[in-house]
Amino acid sequence: MKTSKEADQYVLAQPVERQVALQSILETIRANLPPGFEEGISYGMIGYWVPFTTYPSGYHVNPNEPLPFMGLANQKNYIALYHMGIYGDPALLDWFQKAYADLGIGKLDMGKSCIRFKNMDRIPLDLVAELCQKITPEQYIKQYEAGRQKLVKQ
Repeated sequence: MKTSKEADQYVLAQPVERQVALQSILETIRANLPPGFEEGISYGMIGYWVPFTTYPSGYHVNPNEPLPFMGLANQKNYIALYHMGIYGDPALLDWFQKAYADLGIGKLDMGKSCIRFKNMDRIPLDLVAELCQKITPEQYIKQYEAGRQKLVKQ
């Protein structure tokens, strides 16, 4: 995976009490995301995307942007991990929800693609690592295109 200095700078720009947790998640993602994704700043947060060299069509909302996959952001009351694979794959979502519940660390706080970590001492880094390993860029492109086709048929 191509990483960026901007992601490290993003972490250092956050409140001190969040930097350790953000850095731990960042390192976990870097160590476990399959090859082929790129890292940088996107939408004001740390972002991971499929580069144009792999998917020249880019993001349908704005074809001048690469296809977004994950994001990591410090929010006011939590750290957010956005994962578009969970949003587009019900089986992956079910797996994640069950695996999180099995950890016994409290209730999962989650939106469609946003996993919210409010307790900095209870971020399940091993589960984040496993989630990162679940989808390659090629698998994500297939998932993305299948989702787009469903929208076109509606």
